[in-house]
Amino acid sequence: MFYIPFLQAAGAAPSASATGSLIGSFLPIVLIFVVFYFFLIRPQNKKQKETQKMLDALKKGDKIITIGGIHGTISSVHENTVIVKVDDNCKIEFNRSAISSVVKSEADKAKSVEEKANKKEKKSEDKVEETTESKE
Repeated sequence: MFYIPFLQAAGAAPSASATGSLIGSFLPIVLIFVVFYFFLIRPQNKKQKETQKMLDALKKGDKIITIGGIHGTISSVHENTVIVKVDDNCKIEFNRSAISSVVKSEADKAKSVEEKANKKEKKSEDKVEETTESKE
């Protein structure tokens, strides 16, 4: 089906309308690739980078959830694996790729909320300074 415009363009004498027709037939394909890039490929790459960053930042004492749903605390970290303490006498070794997420404690959540509030406050102060400077 995609070869039909090419055959028509090859059989006809080259003219301005044939060139326009060829560009018109490629335009939807190009738009489809652009849409795929911005809605599928780029977000997936961002998520993959964030996941790799999270896996690289694992340390002893982090509370985690595995892709199988096991909750535990990291007791030691190796190059490609981590040992997770699930219960008092139960430790399981997992590949790093089997870790789904790191659970933030309440203190960490409160700290991140406080940091966000400080950033917003600083931005609003900067805006006030800019407006006062522009008035002078």
